[in-house]
Amino acid sequence: MKHLLSLFSATVTLASPTFAGDLAKIPFKTIDGKETSLSDYNGKVVLVVNTASKCGLTKQYDALEEIYDKYKEKGFVVIGFPCNDFGNQEPGTLEEIQKFCTTKFDVSFPLMEKIHVKGDEQHALYTALTGKDGAFPGDVKWNFGKFLIGKDGKPLVRFEPRQKPDSKEVTEAIEKALAG
Repeated sequence: MKHLLSLFSATVTLASPTFAGDLAKIPFKTIDGKETSLSDYNGKVVLVVNTASKCGLTKQYDALEEIYDKYKEKGFVVIGFPCNDFGNQEPGTLEEIQKFCTTKFDVSFPLMEKIHVKGDEQHALYTALTGKDGAFPGDVKWNFGKFLIGKDGKPLVRFEPRQKPDSKEVTEAIEKALAG
């Protein structure tokens, strides 16, 4: 139990000053299969989140949508990356995931194709964020890990899964990034 609690701690980690990767050049696909990258969000503050539909934290979709709605006119976007790396909690097809997110939680922020955020098949974006030479070294611990990326495309802060998207720490970091 003690180990599980440490997995879900609500900690904040600032980006490593030695990280030199260019996140904007790393390709990924939208949930509809279109090629994209963070370069399509240049000048915006981005919250990257690995998501899952059958997780105890799935209700965070409500808070993610709420902060997206609150700040999108100021240049903020949430990007959801469905992930089945933790307890088989995102087993659905892309169509099922999209339908679930839009009908159950009214998600309007961009959703991407399902990816791996850890392990041998880890997506390059998550290698840049969490790999040994990444901005925030250390595996994503569970669904709904969050990474805030600044307007300049540089990673700013990491929030662990249990950190609620609408918490004071997250919203203050978003506001500071938008003001910067």
